[in-house]
Amino acid sequence: MYFFIIATGMCFLETAANPFVTVLGDPAMATRRLNLAQSFNGLGAFIAAMFLSKLVLSGNNYSKETIPADYPGGWLGFVQQETNSMKMPYLVLAVILLLLAAVFIFYRLPRIKEGGHEEGDTAGEKLIDFGVLKRSHLRRGVIAQFFYNGGQTAVNAMFLIYCCKYIGLSERTATTYFGFYMLAFLLGRWVGTMLMVRFKPQQMLMVYALVNIILTAVIALNGGMIGLYAMLGVSFFMSIMYPTQFSLALKDLGSKTKSGSAFLVMAIVGNVLLPPLTGHLMDLSGSAYHYAYLVPLVCFVFCAYYGWKGFKIID
Repeated sequence: MYFFIIATGMCFLETAANPFVTVLGDPAMATRRLNLAQSFNGLGAFIAAMFLSKLVLSGNNYSKETIPADYPGGWLGFVQQETNSMKMPYLVLAVILLLLAAVFIFYRLPRIKEGGHEEGDTAGEKLIDFGVLKRSHLRRGVIAQFFYNGGQTAVNAMFLIYCCKYIGLSERTATTYFGFYMLAFLLGRWVGTMLMVRFKPQQMLMVYALVNIILTAVIALNGGMIGLYAMLGVSFFMSIMYPTQFSLALKDLGSKTKSGSAFLVMAIVGNVLLPPLTGHLMDLSGSAYHYAYLVPLVCFVFCAYYGWKGFKIID
């Protein structure tokens, strides 16, 4: 229940913040601006994975079968201890978020005009305008975001399981690799933001997606440490895809930008459907667990299409 409330708040925030960033300045630089803003997600993820995880996790990679017989409380005691270690990080995060909210309360942000209407002037406007889905580039953008979110979360969520269960790495070593994985994501966004000065965002989206198709094929065909190293590359080239698709899909929506943003955020439902499918395929495949990475490969195929043709405004 608590995670549901947190996720709901994050959706509200992203629905408002992402389009605000895209319209806060030169429209031609909207995609680059959103990539820069979201690059700090990668910075936080890298710090958490590389350093904070060592403080929170016990380092014991026990299962019901391997937990020592004399462990206090047995399996349930181990689960409770691991859960208790998360209390303080969430309390600290809550305090930081309250301070951040206070900053935005007292800091006067500029009012944005969309389609000739100033922000806050909602007379006669629908809360969610389904008519915006008639715009084909937005409609395809929602589908692209569905596949991207599902593919990214499938790779992210299975990373530690892949390392610990299928390769046999220790939890501490696996979290270190996950730190490098998130560092690659951070570097990918910074490099991508700089390259957008010279290259069109849709071109970069297509190239990054094509590279990820190749890398996920490498994982699916090989597995093992080769697959692990390929995942680091996948993280780098996933980096710009979400904010780039987001900003491309919001182009030319005018006063319907917020409705478009809402549908793009709803596409996160891909996280609910595709990662469990990937995990289920890994369990069913046994020693051929790496074939499950064909699921994110298919996801990146549609992202490549969106960067090739899907982004075009034709209606």
